[in-house]
Amino acid sequence: MNKSPNTEQLTLLSPSNGSASRSKFKSATMNAMAAPGGDPVKVDYPTPQEWFDYLNLEFGFTLDPCCAHGTAKCAKHYTEAEDGLSKSWEDERVFMNPPYGRNIGPWMEKAYAESKRGALVVCFVPARVDTNWWHDYAIKGEVRLPKGRCKNADGSAWPFPVAVVIYRPRLVMQNVEYQIR
Repeated sequence: MNKSPNTEQLTLLSPSNGSASRSKFKSATMNAMAAPGGDPVKVDYPTPQEWFDYLNLEFGFTLDPCCAHGTAKCAKHYTEAEDGLSKSWEDERVFMNPPYGRNIGPWMEKAYAESKRGALVVCFVPARVDTNWWHDYAIKGEVRLPKGRCKNADGSAWPFPVAVVIYRPRLVMQNVEYQIR
């Protein structure tokens, strides 16, 4: 069941009677949309287990490159301190639920680049088709747009749709590029 948005929160983000400047409105909107729940500070949201299990059946993941030890979905994983962006993902089957917010771009760039080195990377990301990272990287993969909203373990729904972006490894043999399915 979908809940209607909280109109009080929407009012706070809207320019009232033209008195709020356009830039202040844009800034407030972007900050509130930085993460699920509108919290601009919290950008790490654990993947609901049902979503991971469903995707893992298809892909058989071996690496979770951006997680906390308590939320890791794979035995091999990197925490923020271990810096998954600096590690090689070559030949791994990667499940990536990156930190949401303004720093998602480097994670999407890394996912795309690692697929060129032999990794299969499945990204669980917000469906933000109006962002640079989406147009620079997400559209270069296979994009799946699940119906409905992602739900947390407590049943609360995320305030935006998610997308599953899949980067499949490519092999180049005798000057012909093949995509692994």
